[in-house]
Amino acid sequence: MAAVYASGNWTVREGAEDEFVSRWTDFLGWTRETQPGLVSARLLRDEQDPRHFVSFAEWQDPGARDGWRQRPEFSAKFAACRELCDEFYGSDYERTAAA
Repeated sequence: MAAVYASGNWTVREGAEDEFVSRWTDFLGWTRETQPGLVSARLLRDEQDPRHFVSFAEWQDPGARDGWRQRPEFSAKFAACRELCDEFYGSDYERTAAA
C-alpha cells in the first residue's frame, strides 16, 4: 500500500512560538513511542513569517494514521498545540508522484 501523509498549517499566536514548538515536539515524541505506523514527521517554520508553521508526517497506511487520531491521548496533545494558535488547517494526502 502506498504511503499516506497528514499535514497541518499552523498560525501561532505572537509570543507563543517557542512553547508551540515544545508542545509539538512532545506530541510527536508520544506519537513516535506509541504509533509504529509513523514513518517520519517534520515541523517547518516559515522564514518570512515566524508565526507560521507547517507539520508534515508520513504514515505507512491510512489505518495507522487514522488509528493515531482515535487514541484518547491524541485529543489532549493536539489540543495543547492548537490552543496556542490563531488558525489551524489540517489535511490528509496520498503520494501521487515522486522523483
